[in-house]
Amino acid sequence: MDGFLSLAASNLGSPLILSFVLGVVAALGRSDLVFPEAAAKALSIYLLFAIGMKGGVSVAEHGIDLRLGTSVLTGVILSAAMPLVAFWLLQIMTRLDRVNAAAVSAHYGSISIVTFVAGTSVLESAGMTSDGFMVAVAAAMEAPAILSALWLISRGGSGATVDADLWREILLNGSIVLLVGAFAIGMIVGKEGMAEIESFFVAPFKGALCLFLLDMGLVAGRGLRRSRDVLTPGLLAFGLLMPLIGGMAGAMGGLLIGLPTGSLFLMMILAASASYIAVPAAMRVAVPEADPGIYLTLSLGITFPFNLTLGLPIYLAIARAISGG
Repeated sequence: MDGFLSLAASNLGSPLILSFVLGVVAALGRSDLVFPEAAAKALSIYLLFAIGMKGGVSVAEHGIDLRLGTSVLTGVILSAAMPLVAFWLLQIMTRLDRVNAAAVSAHYGSISIVTFVAGTSVLESAGMTSDGFMVAVAAAMEAPAILSALWLISRGGSGATVDADLWREILLNGSIVLLVGAFAIGMIVGKEGMAEIESFFVAPFKGALCLFLLDMGLVAGRGLRRSRDVLTPGLLAFGLLMPLIGGMAGAMGGLLIGLPTGSLFLMMILAASASYIAVPAAMRVAVPEADPGIYLTLSLGITFPFNLTLGLPIYLAIARAISGG
């Protein structure tokens, strides 16, 4: 217990979390602080490229093995299954109609890449390592959740279909292209190629992440301020409970395939996080009648801050306890 409290205090006092908190406080206080949209886009590109490159280099160094394949498969199964769990919970805990409940559920099967990146920083700070191929697992977990949500909607008689535009939105989403592309580049160039650009993609990484989280805090704070009327007690409870359920599902899946502590922690994060980039874009195309004020407020305004502040130390403490790491 003392170890968990120490880890939680350390996480809450880290520059990453404090940058996010600054953004939330500024937005809720109606400050005129604004992060330039072009700068935020550039930072997101930088972070995704850097994490993809590092993952690819790690795989190039250690090679492709059975654990990579089983990890990707486990991630895909979790991504497809978690929306079903989320939909069932929403039916019990809220009064959302089928379309909105399914749209929300899709977000809780897909992943938040920023939470994943923050998790890798927590591992580095704790002196722990993880398998580089977890980046590939993250990329593989975007689409299955969307397909599960559309299946849930179709069972209710809705006309939601997976057409060419939706497939393009799912498979060519910018975050996926960057992650997969940078991962491939890292595998090709290896450690020697990474050494040439290390001063740009490794040393400044955490500083760039602080600025990006400041912007995320501003976005989350504004969303909470605008959409607080949609947050019923049931929805609020769901936004806090669902990541814990997802994290435990990720822990069971990771243990089943024998992931080491660091990678187990990242699998828990992927299963516990909620998308607020790829899935909202897909839902706008596939289910325009779903209310963005509901699914964005839950994923970005409730679950993302919870995971970032309290979830990460909880998941790491669980991963250490059950893996003996």
